[in-house]
Amino acid sequence: MANLTIKDIAKICGVGTSTVSRAMNDDAGINAATKERILKVVKEFNYVPNNSARNLKVSDTNTIGVMVKGRNNGFFQGMYPFIEQELQKVGYDFTLKEISWNDNNITQTVEMVKSQRLKGVIFLGGMIEDLERFREHLEIPYVFCTVATDFKDKNCNLVAIDDEKESYKIVDYLIKKGHKKIAIIAGQQRDWAVGRLRLKGYRMALQTNNIPYNPALVAYQKDDLPDYSAENGYAVMKELLESGEEFTAIFAVSDLTAFGAYKAIYDAGKKIPEDYSVVGFDGIEMTRFMYPALTTIRQPAEEMIKSAIKVLTEAIDGDTEPHQLIFEARIMEQESVRNMM
Repeated sequence: MANLTIKDIAKICGVGTSTVSRAMNDDAGINAATKERILKVVKEFNYVPNNSARNLKVSDTNTIGVMVKGRNNGFFQGMYPFIEQELQKVGYDFTLKEISWNDNNITQTVEMVKSQRLKGVIFLGGMIEDLERFREHLEIPYVFCTVATDFKDKNCNLVAIDDEKESYKIVDYLIKKGHKKIAIIAGQQRDWAVGRLRLKGYRMALQTNNIPYNPALVAYQKDDLPDYSAENGYAVMKELLESGEEFTAIFAVSDLTAFGAYKAIYDAGKKIPEDYSVVGFDGIEMTRFMYPALTTIRQPAEEMIKSAIKVLTEAIDGDTEPHQLIFEARIMEQESVRNMM
């Protein structure tokens, strides 16, 4: 192949150009198998790097920052092994920072970028309302992954599901099983991200099926407890059971919240699904080991992470075209729902 370029080498090896450069510069941080594959292709095609490739800054790091909005989120924690695995394949390390809902995304990220000389950033969770401020303050490539998807500005990299649509799907599933009185453990009242969208999906499913909306069946998570946690789910479910409101099914907007609801139901001397049907959201592995196994809606975590990393590394290598990928979730029908028909 005549006049082979660094981009050609990257394409042949299925990696970014920066990864090729690090391999040729004997960067100790690059994955050994990736390095060997690249150097084999370089040798096979007698590739000679040009001056710009030889003079890349050796002081640059090969680290990606992962900013997680919401501490102790079981779904995000399940994503971390996929992030490590996929970044390792393309020669990147990663550093993780979990931030609370009250923390400022931009300030926290800019500080992290400067202190660790990051090549790019992956944002997990939350909702970014002011993209212009991000563009103004963040000068490296970034991708929003599992962030609330109702952006009006499409000029950003986004990998997510449609939280409103998928919540509609799981509540409609309960209705098709004959449930008319369905409660919801929603996000915290200040949660304007996925919590709000999942509540909208719940209300839309009721409306479409001509079921009156009862605000007394909407139980918001408590502000003084970790959000999307089993502890919060337990506290909220306990209050809901003690309220005297009648319902046959409960939609918990995260699987961990549903786990807490399970215990509250059992502590009240009730059974699942005989007395109350329960569904969750996320599809984490632990749902299979609950008793009974929790019916939930599974986000394709591994596929989303692979896509987010591909989008980000291509942006690092110079791709300026914004990419927005919306994935479908699927219902994992297990044992926690009673058929009322």
